[in-house]
Amino acid sequence: MPDPREPRRSRVPLVDALGKLCLEGQQTAEYLWQVPDDAGARAKIADLLQQIAVEAGRQGRKEMGRIVEELLPAARATPSPQQVDLLVDGFHRLTRLWEAAKSGLL
Repeated sequence: MPDPREPRRSRVPLVDALGKLCLEGQQTAEYLWQVPDDAGARAKIADLLQQIAVEAGRQGRKEMGRIVEELLPAARATPSPQQVDLLVDGFHRLTRLWEAAKSGLL
């Protein structure tokens, strides 16, 4: 019998198309902390957000669509620490929602 005091192992859900988009967006947003003026990365983020909106809609994840709508203006705004912080936080939220949905919590 396992020891009840042992910490539970976290399970990472299998990564589907939506998960790949969220994780890629999160990595790209975190990259902007190093190079906030990278126009290519900013364009990639805007593209990823559009793809996330489409894929989330297919899966019926309406809350993810609302987060994408909040992030699109930040992705198109002029580079600033606040803008990067919004994008990083937004992709973390999207990733957590995706993980919760895949684990069966949502």
